[in-house]
Amino acid sequence: MAVPIRQVRARYSADTITVYQAYPPQIALPAVAAGRLVAPFKRERMTWIKPSFLWTMYRCGWATKPEQERVLSIDITRQGFEWALARASLSHYDRDLHGDRATWTRQLKTSPVRVQWDPERSLHLKALSYRSPQVGLSGEAVDRYVDDWTVAVTDITPTVHRIRDLLRSGDEKAAAAHLPVEDAYPLPAQIAAGLNASPDVTAEEAAEQQHAR
Repeated sequence: MAVPIRQVRARYSADTITVYQAYPPQIALPAVAAGRLVAPFKRERMTWIKPSFLWTMYRCGWATKPEQERVLSIDITRQGFEWALARASLSHYDRDLHGDRATWTRQLKTSPVRVQWDPERSLHLKALSYRSPQVGLSGEAVDRYVDDWTVAVTDITPTVHRIRDLLRSGDEKAAAAHLPVEDAYPLPAQIAAGLNASPDVTAEEAAEQQHAR
Protein backbone atom coordinates (compact mmCIF):
# COMPACT_ATOMS: atom_id res chain seq x y z
CA MET A 1 0.00 0.00 0.00
CA ALA A 2 1.40 3.38 -1.03
CA VAL A 3 2.27 5.83 1.73
CA PRO A 4 0.96 9.41 1.31
CA ILE A 5 3.80 11.78 0.48
CA ARG A 6 3.22 14.11 3.46
CA GLN A 7 1.76 12.39 6.49
CA VAL A 8 2.16 12.43 10.27
CA ARG A 9 3.01 8.91 11.44
CA ALA A 10 3.51 8.43 15.15
CA ARG A 11 3.12 6.30 18.23
CA TYR A 12 -0.02 7.59 19.91
CA SER A 13 -2.89 6.71 22.22
CA ALA A 14 -6.32 8.20 22.73
CA ASP A 15 -4.81 11.09 24.70
CA THR A 16 -1.08 11.34 23.92
CA ILE A 17 1.39 11.30 21.05
CA THR A 18 5.09 10.42 21.33
CA VAL A 19 7.74 12.76 19.98
CA TYR A 20 11.52 12.45 20.09
CA GLN A 21 14.40 14.78 20.87
CA ALA A 22 18.14 14.19 21.23
CA TYR A 23 20.15 16.15 23.78
CA PRO A 24 23.47 16.08 25.62
CA PRO A 25 23.38 14.33 29.01
CA GLN A 26 23.37 17.60 30.94
CA ILE A 27 19.93 18.41 29.48
CA ALA A 28 18.51 14.91 29.05
CA LEU A 29 19.18 13.52 32.53
CA PRO A 30 17.58 16.42 34.49
CA ALA A 31 14.59 16.23 32.11
CA VAL A 32 14.06 12.55 32.89
CA ALA A 33 14.35 13.22 36.62
CA ALA A 34 11.89 16.13 36.50
CA GLY A 35 9.48 14.60 33.99
CA ARG A 36 9.81 17.67 31.76
CA LEU A 37 12.52 19.81 30.22
CA VAL A 38 14.28 21.96 32.81
CA ALA A 39 17.44 24.09 32.96
CA PRO A 40 19.97 24.04 31.39
CA PHE A 41 17.38 23.59 28.59
CA LYS A 42 16.81 27.07 27.15
CA ARG A 43 13.22 28.04 26.48
CA GLU A 44 14.21 31.09 24.44
CA ARG A 45 15.57 28.88 21.64
CA MET A 46 13.43 27.08 19.08
CA THR A 47 13.15 23.40 19.94
CA TRP A 48 12.28 20.77 17.34
CA ILE A 49 10.11 17.78 18.16
CA LYS A 50 9.85 14.81 15.82
CA PRO A 51 7.09 12.15 15.73
CA SER A 52 9.29 9.95 13.52
CA PHE A 53 11.73 7.74 15.44
CA LEU A 54 13.87 6.93 12.39
CA TRP A 55 14.09 10.55 11.28
CA THR A 56 15.34 11.34 14.77
CA MET A 57 17.93 8.57 14.41
CA TYR A 58 19.05 10.09 11.11
CA ARG A 59 19.40 13.47 12.79
CA CYS A 60 21.36 12.23 15.81
CA GLY A 61 23.25 9.38 14.14
CA TRP A 62 21.91 6.74 16.52
CA ALA A 63 22.89 8.98 19.47
CA THR A 64 26.50 9.38 18.33
CA LYS A 65 26.60 13.03 17.24
CA PRO A 66 27.99 15.65 19.64
CA GLU A 67 25.35 17.24 21.89
CA GLN A 68 22.86 14.51 20.84
CA GLU A 69 24.14 11.58 22.87
CA ARG A 70 20.86 10.91 24.74
CA VAL A 71 17.55 10.29 23.00
CA LEU A 72 14.35 11.18 24.82
CA SER A 73 10.91 9.76 24.11
CA ILE A 74 8.44 12.44 25.21
CA ASP A 75 4.73 11.78 25.52
CA ILE A 76 2.68 14.94 25.06
CA THR A 77 -1.03 15.56 24.90
CA ARG A 78 -2.69 15.24 21.52
CA GLN A 79 -4.55 18.45 22.34
CA GLY A 80 -1.23 20.28 22.68
CA PHE A 81 0.22 18.71 19.55
CA GLU A 82 -2.79 19.79 17.53
CA TRP A 83 -2.71 23.27 19.11
CA ALA A 84 0.83 23.59 17.75
CA LEU A 85 -0.02 22.34 14.27
CA ALA A 86 -3.06 24.62 14.05
CA ARG A 87 -0.78 27.64 14.63
CA ALA A 88 2.13 26.47 12.50
CA SER A 89 3.69 28.05 9.46
CA LEU A 90 5.41 25.91 6.89
CA SER A 91 9.15 26.56 6.89
CA HIS A 92 9.13 26.74 3.08
CA TYR A 93 7.05 28.84 0.69
CA ASP A 94 4.26 27.02 -1.17
CA ARG A 95 2.70 29.11 -3.93
CA ASP A 96 -0.53 27.08 -4.02
CA LEU A 97 -0.97 27.29 -0.26
CA HIS A 98 0.19 30.82 0.54
CA GLY A 99 -0.75 32.72 -2.59
CA ASP A 100 2.22 35.07 -2.46
CA ARG A 101 5.60 35.10 -0.76
CA ALA A 102 4.82 38.19 1.32
CA THR A 103 1.87 36.41 2.97
CA TRP A 104 4.05 33.43 3.82
CA THR A 105 6.81 35.69 5.21
CA ARG A 106 4.36 37.45 7.52
CA GLN A 107 2.98 34.13 8.73
CA LEU A 108 6.47 32.75 9.32
CA LYS A 109 7.46 35.79 11.42
CA THR A 110 4.37 35.75 13.63
CA SER A 111 3.76 32.03 14.13
CA PRO A 112 5.18 30.37 17.28
CA VAL A 113 5.44 27.06 15.41
CA ARG A 114 7.12 25.90 12.22
CA VAL A 115 6.58 22.67 10.34
CA GLN A 116 9.14 21.24 7.96
CA TRP A 117 8.40 18.17 5.82
CA ASP A 118 11.57 16.07 5.44
CA PRO A 119 12.14 12.72 3.71
CA GLU A 120 11.30 9.83 6.02
CA ARG A 121 14.14 7.38 6.66
CA SER A 122 14.58 3.65 6.32
CA LEU A 123 16.07 1.38 8.96
CA HIS A 124 19.46 2.17 7.39
CA LEU A 125 18.57 5.90 7.48
CA LYS A 126 18.31 6.23 3.70
CA ALA A 127 15.85 8.80 2.35
CA LEU A 128 12.45 7.43 1.37
CA SER A 129 10.00 8.81 -1.18
CA TYR A 130 7.55 10.14 1.40
CA ARG A 131 7.97 12.76 4.12
CA SER A 132 7.47 13.22 7.85
CA PRO A 133 7.20 16.47 9.81
CA GLN A 134 9.57 18.18 12.14
CA VAL A 135 7.75 20.62 14.40
CA GLY A 136 9.69 23.66 15.63
CA LEU A 137 8.39 25.32 18.79
CA SER A 138 9.24 28.84 19.94
CA GLY A 139 7.93 31.42 22.39
CA GLU A 140 4.51 30.54 23.76
CA ALA A 141 4.62 27.10 22.14
CA VAL A 142 7.79 26.13 24.06
CA ASP A 143 6.25 27.25 27.35
CA ARG A 144 3.12 25.23 26.67
CA TYR A 145 5.19 22.21 25.61
CA VAL A 146 7.22 22.24 28.81
CA ASP A 147 4.56 23.33 31.31
CA ASP A 148 1.28 21.95 29.97
CA TRP A 149 1.67 19.29 27.29
CA THR A 150 4.40 17.00 28.60
CA VAL A 151 3.06 13.84 30.22
CA ALA A 152 6.19 11.67 30.46
CA VAL A 153 9.88 11.80 29.55
CA THR A 154 11.82 8.57 28.99
CA ASP A 155 15.49 8.08 28.13
CA ILE A 156 15.48 5.48 25.36
CA THR A 157 19.20 5.70 24.57
CA PRO A 158 19.85 2.04 25.55
CA THR A 159 17.25 0.93 22.99
CA VAL A 160 18.79 3.20 20.39
CA HIS A 161 22.21 1.66 21.02
CA ARG A 162 20.72 -1.84 20.87
CA ILE A 163 19.17 -1.20 17.46
CA ARG A 164 22.40 0.34 16.18
CA ASP A 165 24.46 -2.63 17.37
CA LEU A 166 22.06 -5.15 15.81
CA LEU A 167 22.28 -3.30 12.50
CA ARG A 168 26.06 -3.32 12.67
CA SER A 169 26.00 -7.07 13.23
CA GLY A 170 23.73 -7.54 10.22
CA ASP A 171 20.63 -8.64 12.14
CA GLU A 172 18.07 -6.37 10.50
CA LYS A 173 15.08 -8.45 11.62
CA ALA A 174 16.02 -8.17 15.29
CA ALA A 175 16.80 -4.47 14.90
CA ALA A 176 13.41 -3.79 13.31
CA ALA A 177 11.67 -5.63 16.15
CA HIS A 178 12.85 -2.92 18.56
CA LEU A 179 11.37 -0.04 16.54
CA PRO A 180 8.30 1.74 17.90
CA VAL A 181 5.16 1.10 15.90
CA GLU A 182 4.07 4.32 14.20
CA ASP A 183 0.59 4.65 12.70
CA ALA A 184 -0.91 7.34 10.50
CA TYR A 185 -2.14 10.12 12.78
CA PRO A 186 -5.67 11.39 11.98
CA LEU A 187 -5.16 15.12 11.54
CA PRO A 188 -8.23 17.35 11.68
CA ALA A 189 -9.06 18.45 8.13
CA GLN A 190 -8.38 22.15 8.74
CA ILE A 191 -4.94 21.43 10.19
CA ALA A 192 -4.07 19.06 7.36
CA ALA A 193 -5.01 21.71 4.79
CA GLY A 194 -2.93 24.38 6.52
CA LEU A 195 0.14 22.15 6.47
CA ASN A 196 -0.42 20.89 2.93
CA ALA A 197 -0.54 17.34 4.30
CA SER A 198 -1.66 14.56 2.01
CA PRO A 199 -5.22 13.24 2.39
CA ASP A 200 -5.10 11.29 5.62
CA VAL A 201 -6.94 8.51 7.35
CA THR A 202 -10.08 9.30 9.31
CA ALA A 203 -10.24 8.88 13.05
CA GLU A 204 -12.34 5.73 12.55
CA GLU A 205 -9.80 4.22 10.14
CA ALA A 206 -6.96 5.04 12.53
CA ALA A 207 -8.79 3.31 15.38
CA GLU A 208 -9.34 0.22 13.24
CA GLN A 209 -5.68 0.25 12.25
CA GLN A 210 -4.56 0.21 15.89
CA HIS A 211 -7.14 -2.34 17.01
CA ALA A 212 -6.10 -4.73 14.23
CA ARG A 213 -2.78 -5.39 16.00
